[in-house]
Amino acid sequence: MKILVTGFEPFGGESVNPSWLAVSRLPEEVPGAQIVKKQLPVVWFKALDILKDYIEAEKPDVVMMCGQAGGSDAMRIERVGINLCEASIPDNEMVQLFGVPIDPEGPAAYFSTFPYGPMLEAAQATGVPTRFSYSAGAYLCNHVLYGCLRLAEQQYPDLRAGFIHVPFLPEQVTDKKPGTPSMPLDGIARVLLAFVETIAKN
Repeated sequence: MKILVTGFEPFGGESVNPSWLAVSRLPEEVPGAQIVKKQLPVVWFKALDILKDYIEAEKPDVVMMCGQAGGSDAMRIERVGINLCEASIPDNEMVQLFGVPIDPEGPAAYFSTFPYGPMLEAAQATGVPTRFSYSAGAYLCNHVLYGCLRLAEQQYPDLRAGFIHVPFLPEQVTDKKPGTPSMPLDGIARVLLAFVETIAKN
C-alpha cells in the first residue's frame, strides 16, 4: 500500500504550519505501507492542481491531507467536504473568494472515505484529544478535501481519501488571545502516525 500524506505551507501571517511540520516527522514507511510526504501551497485551485499531479505521479492507494485549524482544541478527523470556496482571508497569492464552487458540475458535498472508527480509536489510545468534525470550513483545507474526493469519483474509484485538521502549536499562540488552544508538535505527529498505521491495517 502507498499512502500520500500532505500538509500545507504557512499562511495567514504565520511563520510555520503545524500540519506540514507534523507530516514531515512521519517515517518513510509503516508496517504494510509506504508513506509519501508532500507540501501543498495555500493558493486557490493551484493547491488542487498540484495535489492531482502528486496523485498521478505516485498512484497512491490512500490520500491523507492535513491542515491547520487555528483555535481547535483537538485533532479533527473531517467527515465532509463541501463544494464551496469562501473565506474571510485571502490565500497566499492575495486572492479572496466568496461563494465560488470548486466544481460547478459537482455535487454539493462528499463524505470522506477513511476508516473513521478505527482511526478515532487509535488516536484516543495515544491520549491526545481527537474527535470527528462535520465541517472542514470553506477555505483551502476543504478545497483539497472536496477536490480530491471529486477526482477519486471521476478517475480513481479505488482511491480512499480524507482530511485531518490540527491545532496551533504553543509558539503560535503567544501573541493571540489568552486561552487560545494549542497542541505540542509531538502530540500532533503521534496522532498522524497512529492514523497512517491504522489506515495501513484497514
